[in-house]
Amino acid sequence: MPFIKTSDGTEIFYKDWGPHDAQAIVFHHGWPLSADDWDAQMMFFLEKGYRVIAHDRRGHGRSTQTWTGNEMDTYAADVAALTDALDLKGAVHVGHSTGGGEVAHYVARAKPGRVSKAVLIGAVPPIMVKSDKNPGGLPIEVFDGFRAALVANRAQFFIDVPAGPFYGFNRSGAKVSQGIIDNWWRQGMMGGAKAHYDCIKAFSETDFTEDLKAITVPTYVMHGDDDQIVPYADSAPLSARLLKNGTLKTYPGLPHGMCTTHPEIINADLLAFIRGQA
Repeated sequence: MPFIKTSDGTEIFYKDWGPHDAQAIVFHHGWPLSADDWDAQMMFFLEKGYRVIAHDRRGHGRSTQTWTGNEMDTYAADVAALTDALDLKGAVHVGHSTGGGEVAHYVARAKPGRVSKAVLIGAVPPIMVKSDKNPGGLPIEVFDGFRAALVANRAQFFIDVPAGPFYGFNRSGAKVSQGIIDNWWRQGMMGGAKAHYDCIKAFSETDFTEDLKAITVPTYVMHGDDDQIVPYADSAPLSARLLKNGTLKTYPGLPHGMCTTHPEIINADLLAFIRGQA
């Protein structure tokens, strides 16, 4: 399996499929998942002739189960190490949820020429936690609850999240897929509990406001308005306004995990944006 080794010795697993001279799309997964969460997108864009790349964030999936460095500065540095190792130029970076925060943090700091476009899907920016500056955010007690549930019984918590709010399977009339729930659990349990615990702080308390302001490449902000994990009103519209070259696309009734539940919609819109048709 392909890995790169970062400056602190962490091994980052990655997938790299497709012709190396093709347009590269780099996918950044959400918490507590892995590169496998992008199967529906990677297969779609591979068939369209693109080079598709996805990595397991440190502490997640097949990457080293680190007990340190589980915060956005190091996550972005790991992405920079990966893009340097692969010598990517003009890549499109696509991030979901926590991965959207990682994309914002990386793209704002990327070397000139490395990035051509960015996509934030159900993403955590500008900042999730409630404060005097962000009165519409979620109370810190929500994230304290995540941490407590993870420590008490991570295996059960990682069933409850996908079986309920992540994919909207708790909504009346939802078409529930046990396979999707099991795959979420499988990916989550591959990673390290300490890294997952720390990442809750990273995705909920990091303020991406200055990152968003610094990004100049075209950026597509995609968000379902029935997102029960990253509430729409305090995320996507605010991010789009902060971006110099941002476009907001709202999906009525779609859940947080819409890349998996509705790939035919998301993939078509991603393709249009990458081709400059959106």
